[in-house]
Amino acid sequence: MAISLHSKLGLLNGDPREAFRFLFSPHPIRGAEIFRWRCSSSHLRMGRRLRVFCESDENGIKSHIVHSLAPQQNGIETGEINHQLEVADALLAETKAEDVQVRRCSPLLEGALLLNDSVLPSNEWKAVPDIWKSSAERYGDRIALVDPYHYPPTKLTYKELEQEILHFSEGLRAVGVVPDEKLALFADNSCRWLVADQGIMATGAINVVRGTRSSVEELLQIYNHSDSVALVLDNSDFFSRLAESFISKAVIRFIILLWGEKSCLDSKVVQGIPVFTYKEIIKLGQDSRQNLLDSCKKGQRYIYEAIDSDDIATLIYTSGTTGTPKGVMLTHQNILHQIRNLWDIVPAEAGDRFLSMLPPWHVYERSAEYFTFTRGVEQVYTTVKNLKEDLRRYQPHYIISVPLVYETLYSGIQKQISTSSTARKFVALTLIKISLLYMELKRIYEGKSLTRLEKQHWSSIFVFDWLWGRIISAFLWPLHLLGRKLVYSKIHSAIGISKAGISGGGSLPLHIDMFFEAIGVKVQNGYGLTESSPVVAARRLAFNVLGSVGHPLRQTEIEVVDSETGEVLPAGSKGIVKVRGPQVMKGYYKNPSATTAVLDEEGWLNTGDIGWIAPNNSTGRSRHCGGVLVLEGRAKDTIVLTTGENVEPSELEEAALRSSLIQQIVVIGQDQRRLGALVVPNKDELLLVAGKNSSSDTHIDLTKEKMINLLHDEIRKWTSECSFQIGPILIVDEPFTIESGLMTPTMKVQRNKVIARYKDQIAELYK
Repeated sequence: MAISLHSKLGLLNGDPREAFRFLFSPHPIRGAEIFRWRCSSSHLRMGRRLRVFCESDENGIKSHIVHSLAPQQNGIETGEINHQLEVADALLAETKAEDVQVRRCSPLLEGALLLNDSVLPSNEWKAVPDIWKSSAERYGDRIALVDPYHYPPTKLTYKELEQEILHFSEGLRAVGVVPDEKLALFADNSCRWLVADQGIMATGAINVVRGTRSSVEELLQIYNHSDSVALVLDNSDFFSRLAESFISKAVIRFIILLWGEKSCLDSKVVQGIPVFTYKEIIKLGQDSRQNLLDSCKKGQRYIYEAIDSDDIATLIYTSGTTGTPKGVMLTHQNILHQIRNLWDIVPAEAGDRFLSMLPPWHVYERSAEYFTFTRGVEQVYTTVKNLKEDLRRYQPHYIISVPLVYETLYSGIQKQISTSSTARKFVALTLIKISLLYMELKRIYEGKSLTRLEKQHWSSIFVFDWLWGRIISAFLWPLHLLGRKLVYSKIHSAIGISKAGISGGGSLPLHIDMFFEAIGVKVQNGYGLTESSPVVAARRLAFNVLGSVGHPLRQTEIEVVDSETGEVLPAGSKGIVKVRGPQVMKGYYKNPSATTAVLDEEGWLNTGDIGWIAPNNSTGRSRHCGGVLVLEGRAKDTIVLTTGENVEPSELEEAALRSSLIQQIVVIGQDQRRLGALVVPNKDELLLVAGKNSSSDTHIDLTKEKMINLLHDEIRKWTSECSFQIGPILIVDEPFTIESGLMTPTMKVQRNKVIARYKDQIAELYK
């Protein structure tokens, strides 16, 4: 005989006697569901499920009320009631009234436990942590991850990683974590972050994630708004930074430190809040799992239920460039869509090496990591500081990162070339120019030269175009090969990335895209949002159309609509991009109005991005570009001049950033007659240029006026082909950083905050 709870909430009343008495009562049902029974015994009909409700009044709990869910009927036969009440009393005599914990499990990961409750585990992934069971069975002794920069340095196989996650999740249960509770995971990229993230999910709880570089005020707001009950923190130093605000303004049941020892904490600050180290949670989990397995062997009763694919897996607060962060609710199904479909973009194989450096709480890095671990790859954790050295040391097959990383690599390569001898510099730059031309011609004859116009070429024109591209590129081919041997091979040995670099989380400048293509490093640009888990579209290796973000993922629909009327626009027309698919979020946590504003009843998500879909042409330079998505900026970023003209600042900013003299730039001009810009200059490069332009060998006095003149010339040079030109310039001495609050944790400039910070200087600029 076994009676087990089958529910999400558990028994609220410590004494279940009254619930048993009502087990077969004809009492009318009202109130809220407390738990469900799945019964199997010699007394009760096999497989009968029962839902238990409670009713309350001003005096508290009044009664427990039960409704039968027998197959194909809504109630129990009247003739059985008296007999079953007697059975219920007999069961009470055999059952001790004790607190029972509802255990929600990842069906495949902990399927052995579910079997004890007659809930058969599925062979398919139903929850994100299920992937670890499959990977451990398939790649058991392969190295899964290497974390060299934390103490102690860590290297785990797939089997060890699976066990670590199981122990951590069980350790959380041991300290009282129950399904649907929210735990704030505030930490940076490391192997223990991954274990904590998956351990929380495996309990049926929800993790609320953020990095340590966010402000204390923002973290406190996220913690309280999300209804989190406990903190999982990076280390003791980080806790010390949070302690004063959090202890007095948040309710914290316990704290877990992923790295370091709790002895480093000030006991007066902690004020009696239980603190556990990572190792302590793992040990609690190991002991608890052993006890659990021993109890199962003895036939003791436990309560299990499977995590549902539609359950919320995580809350991710958007780091958007405008507005207050909103909590995006992503379900297990949302993320599993990414895991199942990213192989089309990244055909990783067992043994491939990836470098991981992005914030792991950001859904781009996160979904990519989950996916790659299902392919048997080896992931190496690195940092911005160590990236250059680790690229050379580990020679990764892939790197998944944001545009800024590729821009940094590009700048480093250009600097290396510019500091070479005159002869080497001339040879390298000449060969790169030839390779750029060669690749442009190759795109033309392959039909991958992007165009917005839907037009069919006469066959004679098409043939001429194709022949012209073929013939000229054939002449350039030997010089392109020479560039590979003399120049590009050295770059490859320095950065690895032998299969592909994946770029997402922002706009990849076209000149960066073209440069890496020319030197033989494949870069695949993609597009997505936190609200879409995140990938919506990405370039495949076979259809790597530069200037685009590729075709939609499987099961994903994209349409472009008119911003005013909402009418769906034809291919080639520019408008607001909307997406629909299994990866689209459940909504914003406790914010139905914000959810309704972006997500309609038919499941279409308004991205707020401006773009167009390339038309299908059967001939011509763009014959293989049909269906790819091209982005042109954010609708909210559009600058409206007093002349009535609309300007997308991203085009100008992207062009200006090609200059080595400009470190950062924000184009301004809302409600003005002309555009302006806030510029963070690269002062070292400015001094070099000023020195070359000076006839004097003495110290160069670089005044602000000279800097502005140099920057004006440089901006005019690089933006000459843009539709608009930049007028007045404001030089900003301090770079926009995450710490200053002017960049998001994913390294995008927060335009509105920058403009607000410098509003007085901007007003003066336009006088």
